[in-house]
Amino acid sequence: MHFERGTLMPKTIQATKRALASGALQPITTESTIVRDAGVDFQIRKLSSLTRKAEEKKLRQVESAGKNEKPNPFFPYEREMFVSDISRTHLCLLNKFNVIDHHLLIVTREFEDQEKLLNIADFEAICTCIPEFESLAFYNGGEEAGASQKHKHLQMIPLPMGKPMAEKDPRVPMEPFFKKARFEKGLGVIPGIPFLHSFAEFSPDLSNNSTEFAPAVHHMYRRMLHKVGLNSLNDPQTGTQSGPYNLLLTREWMLLVPRSREFFGPISVNALGFAGALLAKNGQEMKLLLEQGGMGVLLHTAHPL
Repeated sequence: MHFERGTLMPKTIQATKRALASGALQPITTESTIVRDAGVDFQIRKLSSLTRKAEEKKLRQVESAGKNEKPNPFFPYEREMFVSDISRTHLCLLNKFNVIDHHLLIVTREFEDQEKLLNIADFEAICTCIPEFESLAFYNGGEEAGASQKHKHLQMIPLPMGKPMAEKDPRVPMEPFFKKARFEKGLGVIPGIPFLHSFAEFSPDLSNNSTEFAPAVHHMYRRMLHKVGLNSLNDPQTGTQSGPYNLLLTREWMLLVPRSREFFGPISVNALGFAGALLAKNGQEMKLLLEQGGMGVLLHTAHPL
């Protein structure tokens, strides 16, 4: 199956218009605030007060999905959600309850469990999509990492994550920390990040090499899992992860964070939290975030160093 380069964003825009018109796509309306903590300008999104009741209902659907016996929304998927075929193993769908515009899901065509290790086919799919536009891909490895569906899926959003106030503002709130990374044999740790993690950087030209990008990223992913004490390099691709984790990936870098729990109080944290974006459903949750600080929330849900 052939993927035509340069078509993913146009197809996303077309699918979004179609799905909004039919009512299949149901965006969650939020109000965004920047809250600085531990040197990071965290993006805190709070449900819009004008539509809170309806938006809370949508969020409850998202948070409960996949955590009990409910229909699989990806198999079969809603026709209105379809964006593009990616490969013989993966396709691209819109995220039905999106907080961020043009939030995409890269989904396996056949059912695979979300707690299975990412394999080379998963990386071939996501590494096909990432070069299409400035983007952040991420993966919630298991329920404790914020996964709301058991069917394996990676996710992808356009960058920058928010509307930058100035040209020098980072595309991802946590990115300024990454410049301080210290490397040993290609794997990095980042001073200032107070929880267990592993970090990698890629050559600027790697993402343009369609034959080398996915294998290189997949190999680095396996090394990173091993480094943080999760799956050994010797575990088969078809194996199950040995613990929950979040993975974030751009053309230039990859960050892997093992998780200790999903929630800080009532607040669910997924991979985007470790990019510097958190969601509060109401004023009480917003107060908790302000009191604890964004980095404190991440520290609570990861493994402190």
